[in-house]
Amino acid sequence: MSTTNAPEAARPTPQPASLDDAAAIGRTLALAFDDDPMMRWFFPDAATREAGLGRYFATLLTRQYGRHGVCERTAAAAAFWVPPGAQDKAVPDAETVEELAEILGDRAPLFREATAAAAGHGPEEPHWYLAVLGADPAAQGQGHGAALLRSGLAQADEAGLPVYLESSKADNLPVYEHFGFTVLGEVRLPGGGPTLWAMRRAPRRDGA
Repeated sequence: MSTTNAPEAARPTPQPASLDDAAAIGRTLALAFDDDPMMRWFFPDAATREAGLGRYFATLLTRQYGRHGVCERTAAAAAFWVPPGAQDKAVPDAETVEELAEILGDRAPLFREATAAAAGHGPEEPHWYLAVLGADPAAQGQGHGAALLRSGLAQADEAGLPVYLESSKADNLPVYEHFGFTVLGEVRLPGGGPTLWAMRRAPRRDGA
C-alpha cells in the first residue's frame, strides 16, 4: 500500500464487500500478499501460491469476516475489519479451521500455532481490529489501500475506539505509522516463522 495521496476527485471509493465478491477479492489479495513473509511461510511453493492464497482469502471472507466483520473493497483492493462487538464471533469455527487446513496442507499445523501465538498478544481493551488489508501491486500509488484504511479508521474514530493490527512485512510499518499507528512490540511466530509487529492507533476526533 502506498502513502501517495491521489487527487480527491480521483480517489477510489470503498464499497461494501459481499460474499458474492469472494472469488474476485481472493484473486486481488493473492496478488497483494504474494511477497508477504507470513503468506510465503504458509504457502512456500511459488508455483501454487497464487491459487492457494486466492482460496485462503476467499474462505476467510465467506466463512469468517464477511459474516461477522466489516468488509470493504475497491476495484483493486480489499480490507477486512472486526469491530469490538463481533470479535468473539469472528474467531474461526471448527468447519472453517478444517477448510483452511485443507487449503494449507502440511502447513496447517504451523498456521494453527501462528494464529494462537498472535491471538495471545491481542489487546484486552475494546478496539477495532484490521485483519486484512491488501491492494493489487499493479494499482500501487492509486490510493486504493489508503482509501480503505481511511474508511475503517473513520468508523473507529466515530466510535472513539483504538485500532489494532499485526503486520508481518517490515516495509509496511512506515505506511501504518503515517496513518497514526505505533509499534507495540514484536511477536516471533513459533516453528521458525517470521516476525509480526503489533501496532495500535489511538482514536482521533475532529479530523485530527
